[in-house]
Amino acid sequence: MAHRMLPLRFPRFWLTLAWIFVGLALLVCLAPAGAPGLRGLFTINDKVEHGLGYMALTIWFSGIFPRARYAWIAIGLFLMGVLVEVLQGWMAVGRNRDVMDVVANTAGIAVGLLLSLLFLGGWVQRFEALFVRR
Repeated sequence: MAHRMLPLRFPRFWLTLAWIFVGLALLVCLAPAGAPGLRGLFTINDKVEHGLGYMALTIWFSGIFPRARYAWIAIGLFLMGVLVEVLQGWMAVGRNRDVMDVVANTAGIAVGLLLSLLFLGGWVQRFEALFVRR
């Protein structure tokens, strides 16, 4: 997969962080309702949290992959959001399946893609150029 990434000085680092963020998102979304340590972690409206989370993931991945991969980023994150909702309904740990969460996720993905297409895409290359000596 690294050969499909933008040319970066530390591609494994950035990709590892990306997957850690995905794992944390899954943990937060699939933990039992009111799980210790997660209660009160976020206090914004639930749908806003979904949108912001998926927007952030979209922008992160668009920072390490070229524009040609943006559709795959969007599809992957959309499918992740659908899977999370299915699992929330199936797991019976105080979480509910909610189609509006998928809508909020999709809106976040769309905003993230728009921002990436306008000016945030490839941000990791610019960051490395500013702060990492070659």
